[in-house]
Amino acid sequence: MKKHTVVVCDHIHKAGLEMLQNDENINFVMAADVDKTELVEKIIPTADVAITRSSTDVDAKFIKNAKNMKAIVRAGVGVDNVDIPGCSKEGIIVMNVPTANTIAAVELTMTHMLSCMRMFPYSHDHLKNQRIWKREKWYGYEMKGKKLGVIGFGNIGSRVAKRAQSFEMDIVAYDPYIHPSKVTDCDMTYTKEFEDILSCDIITIHTPKNQETLDIIGEAEIAKMKDGVVLINCARGGLYNEKALFNGLKSKKIRFAGIDVFNKEPATDNPLLELDNICVSPHLGANTFESQYNIGTQAAENAMEAAKGIAYPHAMNLPIDESKIPSFVKPFLEMGQKIGFLESQMNKSQIIAIKVSGHGEIANYVDSLSTFVAVGAMSQSSDDTINYVNAEFVAKEKGIKIVSEALSDSLVFKNLITIKLTTSEGITTISATIFDDGVMRITAIDGFDIEVALKGDMILFKNSDIPGVIGNIGSTLAKYNVNIADFSLARNSESQALAVILVDDVVNDVTLNELASLDACISVNYARL
Repeated sequence: MKKHTVVVCDHIHKAGLEMLQNDENINFVMAADVDKTELVEKIIPTADVAITRSSTDVDAKFIKNAKNMKAIVRAGVGVDNVDIPGCSKEGIIVMNVPTANTIAAVELTMTHMLSCMRMFPYSHDHLKNQRIWKREKWYGYEMKGKKLGVIGFGNIGSRVAKRAQSFEMDIVAYDPYIHPSKVTDCDMTYTKEFEDILSCDIITIHTPKNQETLDIIGEAEIAKMKDGVVLINCARGGLYNEKALFNGLKSKKIRFAGIDVFNKEPATDNPLLELDNICVSPHLGANTFESQYNIGTQAAENAMEAAKGIAYPHAMNLPIDESKIPSFVKPFLEMGQKIGFLESQMNKSQIIAIKVSGHGEIANYVDSLSTFVAVGAMSQSSDDTINYVNAEFVAKEKGIKIVSEALSDSLVFKNLITIKLTTSEGITTISATIFDDGVMRITAIDGFDIEVALKGDMILFKNSDIPGVIGNIGSTLAKYNVNIADFSLARNSESQALAVILVDDVVNDVTLNELASLDACISVNYARL
């Protein structure tokens, strides 16, 4: 029997290496200390599976040389250094190890929280390195009775909250994508208002890094916080705007911050390091012996299963076998995922159900389509890695009902898909098709017949159908230097209108709030594709 070659590109725990060495069906190649050019050009072409970490970039050159590769296992959570679309095009499955370091990240968060409240690293340095005994200099604060704001109540955030609760803290959780009972059942407070978080004594964040959460805490949010607030970020760099964080710490508006992650790493020249009211660590969220053991052994197990073709645990993509589906199907799958992603931005609350309908020949592939839609819809709201393999399982776990239906041919379009997203706050329905020019186009939104390209930055403005609205929208966007690329308008029988505005610039909350304040406005949403 031919052995399967597994190449370990970066260092993992020795227990994982031993698993690979002891499997008689695996040809194990340890290449963690090999020059990266030699690795990519001479070793990767022989590999069936590669295990990587952050030191090896799975880029175009890597993929080009991975001529025999079935799968890549990223030993850890983040896959920022992996070109997933590029791997998909070459039929390479990308997997990660998403839960192995959960407890390590939780406990590091608690470490930073305690360090900030008692200024422990500084008092330690004062005595240990400077040999100064000055107890009166180091008066800290107790955590008991303090209000902790938790942004993101997933695997890590919920565990941080439970541990903080044991310190007799009052917990306020903000996560629009979960059912409130997940929080209230733990005798904690759930809020839909982000400003409730800003009024807390300590704020910690545990969300994915995406368009919605990038710079979620900036100058405006810090200005609304109480004087002497403590901020913690052991999740992802960029969730707190670093310039705003620096200014807040320097002015003492923020009394202390505990930061493990940065926009650019290594962060040895980051301006935050100049401050004397910040506790920092060099991205140590996964750095425990236990988590490294878990990561190493899980990565090795995943690699062995993938090499043998047994399973692809935590696969983040699946190669599409175009020989088994008509060529027109793949763009519809991609479009379905984009619409799911769009609707989740339009209707930011707990998802209850996803219904996917197909008209025309695409109806024969509506089950596959529903998987892609679910991936798009859930990717914004989940702290888990959503992929085509686990989407159905994650949906079931979250109580989300996925329904697909094949309908008769459309009277207007050759192929048409309709996606209905039901959340705790309402229902959003979008229909779309792809014309012969290959452009994805929306044909209807919530009962409004409208034609607009499915791309870019998009403002959806629903209003009472009265004169002057278009002019007011244009004036408001011009005021904030937002250029309009396309403006599509539709009306219904209830004297309402819907404008879908494609813009060339990122639209901030100030602009959106001013649009929402226009007299005729019923609702305004903003999405980025």
